[in-house]
Amino acid sequence: MEKKNGSNTLRSWLIIGLIGLVFFSLYKMSPNEKSVSEFSQVEFDNALKNGHIVNVTRYIDREDGTTALTGEIYVGDAGKENGKKEKKRYRVKLVPGENEKIMEDLRARGIPVKIDEHRAAISPFLMQILFFVGFIALFYWLARRMGGEGGPFGFGKSRAKVLNGREDKRAVTFGDVAGIDEAKEEVQEIVEFLKSPESFKKLGGRIPKGVLLVGPPGTGKTLLAKAIAGEAQVPFFAISGSDFEEMFVGVGASRMRDMFAEAKKRAPCIVFIDEIDSIGMKRSGAGALGGSHAYEQTLNTMLVEMDGFDANEGVIVIAATNRPDTLDAALLRPGRFDRQVVIDLPTLKGREEILELHGKKIKFAPDADLKRIARGTPGFSGADLANLLNEAALLAVRKKLESVDIKTLEEARDKVLWGRERKSAGYSQRDREITAWHEAGHTLLQLELPNTDPLHKVTIIPRGRALGATMSLPEKDILNRTKSHFLSELVVLCGGRIAEKMFTGEISTGAAQDIKQATELARRMVCTYGMSDRFGFQAFNEPSQFSQESLPPAFSEETSRMIDEEVALMMKQAYEKAEQTLQEKREKLELLAKTLIERETMDGKDVEELVTGVKAEEPKVEAEENA
Repeated sequence: MEKKNGSNTLRSWLIIGLIGLVFFSLYKMSPNEKSVSEFSQVEFDNALKNGHIVNVTRYIDREDGTTALTGEIYVGDAGKENGKKEKKRYRVKLVPGENEKIMEDLRARGIPVKIDEHRAAISPFLMQILFFVGFIALFYWLARRMGGEGGPFGFGKSRAKVLNGREDKRAVTFGDVAGIDEAKEEVQEIVEFLKSPESFKKLGGRIPKGVLLVGPPGTGKTLLAKAIAGEAQVPFFAISGSDFEEMFVGVGASRMRDMFAEAKKRAPCIVFIDEIDSIGMKRSGAGALGGSHAYEQTLNTMLVEMDGFDANEGVIVIAATNRPDTLDAALLRPGRFDRQVVIDLPTLKGREEILELHGKKIKFAPDADLKRIARGTPGFSGADLANLLNEAALLAVRKKLESVDIKTLEEARDKVLWGRERKSAGYSQRDREITAWHEAGHTLLQLELPNTDPLHKVTIIPRGRALGATMSLPEKDILNRTKSHFLSELVVLCGGRIAEKMFTGEISTGAAQDIKQATELARRMVCTYGMSDRFGFQAFNEPSQFSQESLPPAFSEETSRMIDEEVALMMKQAYEKAEQTLQEKREKLELLAKTLIERETMDGKDVEELVTGVKAEEPKVEAEENA
């Protein structure tokens, strides 16, 4: 790669030098006189008679025999009194036959004539050739700058970045990947094949031609693909699905062919296509009627390259997507992407491993407990956890701490989850009181109702776009939620509005987000989870826009009306239950609201102590169920 880059640089400098030579020759061939006025012979004769000619140079071109006079001339009669006269440059072309007469007039008036015989540094013929070659070189240089090699302006050239696993000392290995042990085990045999393909061929085995990595964003799909190449020490071609898209039809297919052609030359190797859903979407039926989409040509080319007539030995294609439902069926069949590896959000054990891996470069205080942070970050991806540790390090630097302690870690976790505290946000004492009652309503119901997650923290300090927040975190990973949990969640969401009304006697806009979340949750319970007594074991989701099947409407207008009624009933029952509970616990609600106004932020254990009067115990850490 270094040799190729060096030759490209040398070629570019040669082209730039040739272009510079052409423009320099043009400069030398052209007159280099500033403010020169072209005179006719009549104007020159008049100036000579009036005594305005200052000096004369006879210019003779030995190439074509042309003759001209150049020199300086006084401008008008200005300045004669004080001996100062303004001058300017002139030039007059001599007509053959008039030369001797003008020379005699100049000698008669005592004006000296200087003779300048000029020969061009480059002949006109050679100049034309140089100009033509320079123009071609300029066009070639612009073409490489606009798209590289491989066709007009290089649009058809692959844009894949190539990393050489054998020479790269910074190559990623499986030791740099944590929290996805099952996925690493699934791709281990690909590494073994790339290292020693003969052992597989002896037994007649065939390695998968393609591996599809499926999972939410930030879970480590790209990192795992790099680790496979680093472990096998083979070339790694990395490209995004969007790099195949271009304004010209057919460019994507050309780039796909060029990439596979280059990969075959370097086999065994790995081709990694990130966000493959941008070119691998399900094809529509428009192609059968003569229409087609540009991405379909790229997809068809990829299908042929992966499993067509030509052998594609030693090239393993790894692709990543978080939308596997949008991919074309032909792409997922055996012989192309034979295997799908699901990389889901990390479990509790996985989060601990990721935090320990990314925390190697961070200096922690003795009280920093990464296991506690792992328990408080369900739903975090590997990228989120790395960002959390980075935020904690930045906060520690801002606070001028020597190391990152547990308080800073939790502050960074809360910032990533709910946004940064806005203590400088100016709002009145009345607003603080309303916010305290609002959050106290959520908090009290969170403690009183069954099947709710443990309370983590409550604050009336503005955080993100919210004026306050009640935070709850599960003690372990939750894979399934029950109907009773969702019903309690609905009641908790109603608590803020009801507590506000109990304090002020009216309602405000503070519960807008609560209303939105509660309505969406109730609709999912009815339409997706089948948790409605009225509809039972049914789903009412709209069919996917990428579905190739012609399905009838998901439900009728009458059913839609009944769904709305069921959602409204759930919301009404939750609201009534929340109102009843808060009225019964009004004294505790008022105590909690007043304490929040004084302290602004309270830990979950402190809230529980205040409400129940019993000192809260530390939650027991259960063993990881998914290990």
